Amino acid sequence: MTTHAHPTASPRTQVQKAAQFVGAVFLLVGVLGFVPGITTNYDSMEFAAHHSGAELLGIFQVSVLHNLVHLLFGIAGLALARSVGTARNYLVVGGAVYLVLWLYGLLIDHSSDANFVPVNTADNWLHFFLGIGMIALGFFLTRGAGATRTRR
Repeated sequence: MTTHAHPTASPRTQVQKAAQFVGAVFLLVGVLGFVPGITTNYDSMEFAAHHSGAELLGIFQVSVLHNLVHLLFGIAGLALARSVGTARNYLVVGGAVYLVLWLYGLLIDHSSDANFVPVNTADNWLHFFLGIGMIALGFFLTRGAGATRTRR
């Protein structure tokens, strides 16, 4: 009788779990952005315009584009959580992107065409805290000896 060896998957590191969690949250937020009731003024949602009146949880201004970005960012997080290096990069680079988006939201006139995503003040500050949090997770969860080696 032949025995077959089954390869065991490496346990996920903390940074991989964090990237997976962040990705799952973004995926959930992207889906919820398309759910009437959870997204208020759903019937006024635009594809990409500053006058989209839809708000996730009645707080965060959203559009179809904004929701699609959340969905794609979530899928990326789940896919990139497969190795330590890509999970770290997802968190650090993604966090940097959110800090740039925060600055962009602070600098533009929210009633102008430059606000195509769209964002409001609540979005801006959420982007700031997401950016700082993601970067911190990426760096702090990969500190120490051997933390940046690639696991498959």
